Amino acid sequence: MLDWQKYIEIADKFQHKARREDREDLRQDIILRFAELASNNGDKPLTEPAMLRIASNVTADYWRGLYRNQTEVCLLSGIAQKPHYLKCNYSHKPDSCQKCCYRGMRPLTSLELELEDEDGNTVQLWQTIADDRAIDLEAWQDAKTWLLGCPNRLIQIAVKKVNGLPLNWKEHKYFCRWRAKEQKKYQLALA
Repeated sequence: MLDWQKYIEIADKFQHKARREDREDLRQDIILRFAELASNNGDKPLTEPAMLRIASNVTADYWRGLYRNQTEVCLLSGIAQKPHYLKCNYSHKPDSCQKCCYRGMRPLTSLELELEDEDGNTVQLWQTIADDRAIDLEAWQDAKTWLLGCPNRLIQIAVKKVNGLPLNWKEHKYFCRWRAKEQKKYQLALA
């Protein structure tokens, strides 16, 4: 009988070792590997040390696969290739290999690399980088989304302004302070 709860507990201990976007995938891979090996093991359940070792191996396989599939640009030659630090596994001396292959240094992927999108258009990698300072126009158009994060007092002031009612001095100061804060955020986003 498979002990799914134990598999999940041990997989949870190892999922943080993957990249943030791949953590759930690594967790599922570990659980699947436990189930495969337990079903092939017959009547004997997997011991906890064996499960820890299996999870460790699945994590190592995850990182090996991640680095094997990379195409990077050598900083000296500028040529897209498999990184040569994968070939030598750091067993060389820095003088016997290219200078960008020092222990711990990784060559960078070129931002000039061309990618193909779903429509068959080619786009350079630098054009796909998200701009944190960019204004999300769709979110601005959706007033409900903005109102969810808005203080109740500011909503009451907005209702008064829409209805043409005068604001008292405290409401006017509160409104001016919020408007100035939002303008400052907008100016920082444009800079």
